[in-house]
Amino acid sequence: MFATPLAPYASDPRQTRGRRHPEPAAPTRSDYQRDRDRIVHSTAFRRLVYKTQVFLNHEGDLFRTRLTHSLEVAQLGRSIARTLQLDEDLVETIALAHDLGHTPFGHAGQDMLDDCMKPYGGFEHNLQSLRVVDLLEQRYPAFDGLNLTFESREGILKHCSRRNAEMIGANEPDGVAARFLLGLQPSLEAQLCNLADEVAYNAHDIDDGVRSGLIELEQLEGAVPLVRRHMREALKDFPGLAGKRLLFETIRRMLTAQVYDIIDATGAALREAQPADASAVRLAAKPLVRFSAEMREASTVLKRFLFANLYRHPQVTGTRGRAEEVLRDLFALYIGDARLLPTEFASQADHPRAVADYMAGMTDRYALREHERLTGKQLF
Repeated sequence: MFATPLAPYASDPRQTRGRRHPEPAAPTRSDYQRDRDRIVHSTAFRRLVYKTQVFLNHEGDLFRTRLTHSLEVAQLGRSIARTLQLDEDLVETIALAHDLGHTPFGHAGQDMLDDCMKPYGGFEHNLQSLRVVDLLEQRYPAFDGLNLTFESREGILKHCSRRNAEMIGANEPDGVAARFLLGLQPSLEAQLCNLADEVAYNAHDIDDGVRSGLIELEQLEGAVPLVRRHMREALKDFPGLAGKRLLFETIRRMLTAQVYDIIDATGAALREAQPADASAVRLAAKPLVRFSAEMREASTVLKRFLFANLYRHPQVTGTRGRAEEVLRDLFALYIGDARLLPTEFASQADHPRAVADYMAGMTDRYALREHERLTGKQLF
């Protein structure tokens, strides 16, 4: 059933803590394979193709979306998991599901929806991703949600405030939020997804940023040692290389270096910690899946550059105010009149949370269409 033998400290699907609603085992698939398949077939997963990563969906067909980002995280995660002998299917499941709770319009959308929801408990996309797989997907006759395994659900809940962890724990003692209260680590597969997420978005934001014209490769070469090193190595091996080929070759080499660094640094951390099994992984003081100190610093420098020069670029921030206006207006309308919501949301007892669930599930273009329909304003 497994492509490679699992290490003793990997998450073994035969030892899963199970599902909230018991189901018979599948004859040909492990529990984590079934989780992955349920994510891929979910409505929320399909919506990711029209949700913003950095550039709004209408700004170009070749820019990353939440869907393509999730696929890249899954690819990187599986490659590393195979070498470390972790469960690839669990890694892929978490990677494909980790952004299911993201709002339209990227971080601008999340910030605005959180601001609107402040009087009602706030909004956080990791917690929303868990709500999607636990409650909002309605595909089965016997239960709400996708009924994923404990290990998949715990990995999806990447971050969680203490208040939210206590709220989850009240309904699920010793459940997926317990580690935030007890100071424990998640599985190695979840740790790997967290780091693969960072590697993926740094790389593809360089790609999208340069091809959009908002940042230049020469800018990166001058300010970011990680880019400079691999760009110069590419030019040494291929003199005269330029344009897209130079960009792609530089990014390819960066990704390779980061993948091998994670494998080496994590291998060293595992040899030092010597966890006997997956349970022992949770007792470590800090994550065992990691960069080396040098690569961590290099990645931090790159992130700072992207934050200052891409995410804060006037062309990116210039659309933020309009995106926020769209969500602010929609929230006010839906809070004021539940009849504007679809029936399945209008009938929920917790009206503000129903509004947040509905709006978080919107794609960029659907939110724009609804805003124009309800307000008559065309902001984009």
